[in-house]
Amino acid sequence: MARYKVTITEKLQREVFVDADSQSEAECIVEEQWRNSEHILVAEDFVGAEFSAMQSVSEE
Repeated sequence: MARYKVTITEKLQREVFVDADSQSEAECIVEEQWRNSEHILVAEDFVGAEFSAMQSVSEE
């Protein structure tokens, strides 16, 4: 029997509305808000998960 390391990647997603002069500016504004913890994504923002397995060569 082989040993596998499985990586679980969860994706959280939320729509945020902001007034801006361009798409780029809107993204920058929301990114800055997110970095300042104005948008905290939680379990209700869950939209999916991916699972990826790789055979382990060491005993991690």
